[in-house]
Amino acid sequence: MRWTLMAFALLVAGSAWANTPSPYAGMTDRPIRALSAEQQADLLAGRGMGLALAAELNGWPGPAHVIELAGAMQLTPTQLAATQRLMAEMQAAASALGARVIEEERALDTAFRDRSITPADLSARTARIAVLQGEIRDVHLGTHLAQAALLNAEQIAAYSRLRGYAGGTPQHGGPMPGGHRHH
Repeated sequence: MRWTLMAFALLVAGSAWANTPSPYAGMTDRPIRALSAEQQADLLAGRGMGLALAAELNGWPGPAHVIELAGAMQLTPTQLAATQRLMAEMQAAASALGARVIEEERALDTAFRDRSITPADLSARTARIAVLQGEIRDVHLGTHLAQAALLNAEQIAAYSRLRGYAGGTPQHGGPMPGGHRHH
């Protein structure tokens, strides 16, 4: 009796699982199936998409938030102008790369859709996409490095504090971003 109940329970669970639609079911209507409209918009706008968290969460400020916090951080007019230029340069570079990612993803999607994909083609396409994604991340992380070089240690500490990170100072004893020593 016990084995019969167990087999019945497994049969019911298995058939319920088989009838559950895939969480991807609604994505077949996307023009590029691997990218949502929001992801495409982020790529085209050059938004960070969390790609610079290694810098941001380790005490290396990003220009968008530095501009937002310019008054509280006591930026000089020269620092603010340099930060605004840095932000514009970062967005231009990242959005140009983002447009290339979208085109590569569109071509990959088309190759799968029309069944023309081959293993060699797949490897080449995914390698190109990976390189572009790495370049976008490099642009975002490099911008944090450049931003930190425009600030002094007190401004960097204020940024971290204002953003809610670990009491306002990076948690290491080495040089602060921008070449300043952490005390």
